Amino acid sequence: MDTAMDSLKFYIGGRWVDPAAPALLDIVDPSTERAFARINLGSRLDVDRAAAAAREAFPAYSRTTVEERLGWLASIVAGFRARLPELARTMTLEMGSPITFSTERQATVALFHFEEAARVLAGFAFERPMGSGIVRREPIGVCGLITPWNWPLNQVASKVAPALATGCTIVLKPSEVAPLSAMLLAEIIDEAGVPAGVFNLVNGDGPTVGDAIARHAEIDMVSITGSTTAGISVAKAAADTVKRVAQELGGKSANIILDDCDLEAAVIQGVHACYTNAGQNCQSPTRMLIPRAAREAAFAAARDAIETVRLGDPLDPATMMGPLVSGAQFEKVQNLIQAGIDEGATLVAGGTGRPPELNRGYYARPTIFGDVTRNMRIAREEIFGPVLSIMSYDSEEEAIDIANDTPFGLAGFVQSGDPDRARAVANRIRAGRVYLNGASFDRALPFGGYKQSGNGREFGIFGFEEYLEVKAILGYPSS
Repeated sequence: MDTAMDSLKFYIGGRWVDPAAPALLDIVDPSTERAFARINLGSRLDVDRAAAAAREAFPAYSRTTVEERLGWLASIVAGFRARLPELARTMTLEMGSPITFSTERQATVALFHFEEAARVLAGFAFERPMGSGIVRREPIGVCGLITPWNWPLNQVASKVAPALATGCTIVLKPSEVAPLSAMLLAEIIDEAGVPAGVFNLVNGDGPTVGDAIARHAEIDMVSITGSTTAGISVAKAAADTVKRVAQELGGKSANIILDDCDLEAAVIQGVHACYTNAGQNCQSPTRMLIPRAAREAAFAAARDAIETVRLGDPLDPATMMGPLVSGAQFEKVQNLIQAGIDEGATLVAGGTGRPPELNRGYYARPTIFGDVTRNMRIAREEIFGPVLSIMSYDSEEEAIDIANDTPFGLAGFVQSGDPDRARAVANRIRAGRVYLNGASFDRALPFGGYKQSGNGREFGIFGFEEYLEVKAILGYPSS
């Protein structure tokens, strides 16, 4: 194995340091199933060191001026832009995202979060008169950030950027499956001149390092993006220290296609949205709801759409869909595809196994099921792979009921020829985000879930305010 991409140290207190007890882990390229780099897994002692560094840095950093923090953010943005191709390629290697997608979406959207945090910071009123006093917003303190492998840099940036902007200090644990892009970001933050101890990174797994972060008495807030199971574990671990817990967790988003839209166009768009990032998206529209009378037309359009999805080498700019992130994820997706077959759903396209033209790598076949009912596993469990369930409804009321019949509530999608009708349906979907008629990503609007999809919000001013405490000062003269 070429060890040129090994990243064996942690970033603590403004320096790259050795772990307390080395524990090597291979990082595997999911397109080849071969290790191409190594990291060390950390321990509770490493978290102790990082939390102590962040705690020591907090008093001075929390009192820095807006202008100082804007300067550091600008330097991070400049460094990020300069290394964007390297960041994109690293994500392609560590989690299989096609290089075009890694460049145009994975890395670029991560950059957006630093730009957006700076925009919010520049105009944010940290003090406001209210009633007979003043309301202040102050940084919450030391923030433990736990991030996933599916958007390895975007989810890091969506937490790190507002935490830095508000004056907090940080202990970051990126996913041990795809940690290398976050370590490059640590280099960018270091080169930007952010004061020592403000940003710290410790690699490790959830049961050890993630749990230590959640439990740590010197950490004031923990923010996790991950599965609902992981979010529950973090919340329980954090309870004894009564710290703030922000969670962006699982999803099972419904895509309601109403009877007054262009069905073929809506189905094709919905299929492609489902297979973005090989389906490894928490808000993917994995339940497509269609009028029952449109069954055959919807199946035909879905088959046509899936035939245009080009799988292949993720380093090929023409590749549209790469492998799943790991062997474990591949097996999970295969088991759920088999469950759909066993439970009697109609296999419209795809199925179990690898695509015939690919004999290595964790590639799953893009799969479409029809005639899916709400009690089937594929309709209820988050698959996190390229699997779409098409469900039929007889009335708009039934469509809304099916959409809400899930423990999740991260996102929803509505397609209609009438924007007002789409809006009325969106108002009734119990989810933190609803996209109408193919609306695009907006970094300024809040992102987060209802129900078991989590609590708290990320992005824009809502994500910014997650990292602030509210203080009322009474008795101070108003003039």
